[in-house]
Amino acid sequence: MKYGKKLREEVERTFPEWKAQFICYKELKIQLKLIYSRIVAVELFHVNNLRESNGFVQLLDAELNKAITFFYEKEEDYIIRLKELQIRASNLESQAEKLQVQKDILDFRAEMVLLLHYSVLNLTGLRKIVKKHNKRTGTSFQFSSMRRVMQQPSFSTDLLHQLMEHCAAMLYRLFL
Repeated sequence: MKYGKKLREEVERTFPEWKAQFICYKELKIQLKLIYSRIVAVELFHVNNLRESNGFVQLLDAELNKAITFFYEKEEDYIIRLKELQIRASNLESQAEKLQVQKDILDFRAEMVLLLHYSVLNLTGLRKIVKKHNKRTGTSFQFSSMRRVMQQPSFSTDLLHQLMEHCAAMLYRLFL
């Protein structure tokens, strides 16, 4: 099974409400086909090929910005929600409240795991599309801001892991 189809199925199954936030692997692949068809058809169309290649780079950059922005907004939301959960956990008045907070923390942590999975799927799609670009065009596409991309929160998930650790610590304290 092709990666694009696997990705679509995974997104539909796991992230239906986040579907529009993923890197559009299919659209990027269409851009690559345009570039490749020009290369195969006539080598003389260097100007058109360059324009289509720039279209691919622009689309890739826009898709990455979309994914990075979505991830960053989710992380900001998670920081706020964690603080709210910490306040609730420190002001418990009954066993029922304690059970509800434990459940909410578990649900919250599960949502963060989904965001981590979102990050992995987008990074995998990015790597695959760049590899496909290099193979089809015969060039070594070095995404000029790849280092910047890898340092973005959506691909460097340190903060997300810290938030998940805080949840685990809160749960530990609540179960004592």
